[in-house]
Amino acid sequence: MPRHVAPYGSWKSPITADLLASTYVVLDELRVDGDDVYWNELRPADKGRNVIVQRKPDGTLTDITPPGFSSRTRVHEYGGGCYLVHNGTVYFSNYTDQRLYRQDPGSDPRPITPPVDMRYADGIIDHRRNRIISVREDHTPKTPQAVTTIVSLDIEKGGEGKILVSGNDFYSTPRLNHDGSKLAWLTWNHPNMPWDGTEVWVAIVKPDGSLEKREKVAGGLEESIYQPEWSPDGTLCFSSDRSGWWNLYRQHHNQIDPLYPMEAEFGLPQWGFGSRTFVFDSSNQIICAYTKDGLWHLASLNPTKKTIRPIETPVNQILWGNLAEKNGIVFLIGGSATEPSSIVQIDLSTKETEILHRSREITVSKEYLSIPNSIEFPTENGRTGFAFFYPPKNPEYEAPEGERPPLLVVSHGGPTSFSPSTLRYEIQYWTSRGIGVVDVNYGGSTGYGRDYRQRLNDNWGIVDVQDCVNATRYLVNRGEADGERLGIRGGSAGGYTTLCALAFTNTFKAGASYFGVSDLELLAKDTHKFESRYLDKLVGPYPERRDIYRARSPIYHFEGMNSALILFQGLEDKVVPPDQSEKIFEAVRAKGLPVAYIAYEWEQHGFRRAENIKRSFEAELYFYSKIFRFPFADPIEPVTIENLDTATGKPVLPPVEVQETA
Repeated sequence: MPRHVAPYGSWKSPITADLLASTYVVLDELRVDGDDVYWNELRPADKGRNVIVQRKPDGTLTDITPPGFSSRTRVHEYGGGCYLVHNGTVYFSNYTDQRLYRQDPGSDPRPITPPVDMRYADGIIDHRRNRIISVREDHTPKTPQAVTTIVSLDIEKGGEGKILVSGNDFYSTPRLNHDGSKLAWLTWNHPNMPWDGTEVWVAIVKPDGSLEKREKVAGGLEESIYQPEWSPDGTLCFSSDRSGWWNLYRQHHNQIDPLYPMEAEFGLPQWGFGSRTFVFDSSNQIICAYTKDGLWHLASLNPTKKTIRPIETPVNQILWGNLAEKNGIVFLIGGSATEPSSIVQIDLSTKETEILHRSREITVSKEYLSIPNSIEFPTENGRTGFAFFYPPKNPEYEAPEGERPPLLVVSHGGPTSFSPSTLRYEIQYWTSRGIGVVDVNYGGSTGYGRDYRQRLNDNWGIVDVQDCVNATRYLVNRGEADGERLGIRGGSAGGYTTLCALAFTNTFKAGASYFGVSDLELLAKDTHKFESRYLDKLVGPYPERRDIYRARSPIYHFEGMNSALILFQGLEDKVVPPDQSEKIFEAVRAKGLPVAYIAYEWEQHGFRRAENIKRSFEAELYFYSKIFRFPFADPIEPVTIENLDTATGKPVLPPVEVQETA
């Protein structure tokens, strides 16, 4: 059939905001217990509740978490590692009261920790001593920050927990060897984040459960250790970036022995607890996931022969360290450019891949899906940046001859994070309407080695902005985008990059900030413990370098801005409080630029409710339609845009030009 001719941005798409927001779940925290597989499921359609789901071998799915409970911990605010399961009994952190609950098969949950302000994460079972060993974040002391320790909890009696390890600012990943005689853990102190420098320690566990002969195995201020794990024969393995790349090592004859040196990342930034990029099939076979040039791979590594063999699978993106193994079967959460995040099973003997459960059912033809192109582009100081470019794609439409599409630049959060290339409807929502998207893994992103990750040190608000601008120029110069209709969007740290790009460059005509940082000084004064010294590395020590904080805060530098802005904010956000968005809204409105602000009750850092996710995408599309001047195909609830010329329906904006690269 002939295609409809319609302007870019106005194409009718089956990927509606309602489909995007309410017909999916977020899959995380994969576990295997006996023959059963478990995961934690965020459900936007259920007001953002988290539910632990059990899958039996016959495919039967059962919700373990009953109504009225939500399985989510707030340790570090980002959580992770909120539950563990053994012989069908689940122990989980409940979001509303942050108490640990025990839920035996067929029974209601019962609390095993008292109703005090203590949070728990990353727990394991100590079978020999009938206890849980867990990270605890104690908010009861009258101190400026919570106290983090590793504690033990009696499985039956519960209680607040008995402290096993204390004294440092942060702990994670307590792991027992198979006979329960040794405990390994990670620790680090301010101002480091876990991807800057951590230490792995090991102690002997005495029969009474106390620890002795504590010894640092590896790590330091300039070496990041990730995921200490005991092999079946009792060898301690872990990932370290001492070579400049997170590679696998083992402690062997009191030496730290590299298992397979590669310019690839076998580790992740520990924003949350409980992630794994490698598991043991046997002492001589490690199933590992690693990323190279921004793309994930699955492989089998022999630590004795020091050889690696790829495991071919159509699911080529392993998401956030969700990897498990049982009797020659690998389980993971992953996807691909045409497959959404899914629970996947891989038989190591037959290499057969089976999708056990998808985050969303496939209801949209692949003909509508834009397949990402991995691009490299020149950026400042003779360096190279990386991104995934998604061109507009809709089988029913084509644009008028000579028209170039609008382009949205995505600046991911973190900023120490990365953008994967899995199927995400939040990108296809734009491309199926005729808007190109470039998802930038700017300097500071994970997946390209320690040096690339450290490009952002002292340069947050500079390098990330330069890379987003240069990715844009690269595509405009190739004729892939309309240089007069460029937008940038991002959440959290990506919202800060978005605001900086609007305040300090003239590249973009519009921006969308989701709970973005506008005032670095305010963030340094008013954020949670985990990130309270994060900016020491990214910007400089505070208050000693207050001048830099003010110089890089968009709130103080909108005098040269000529762009339109829409802001979205959760009113219960403890990471980036609402006043960050409210102040920038008032500043832009006072300058006379088109600006809109939408705030949501009950939302924290990252929107979890379907109705709010839907409203945000539709409002953002409405906003762009007014700024980039294209009609939209379906009715959308209007957005109040301040300083819009209601007589003409056009924003009062001067033309924006994109500079040509040399």
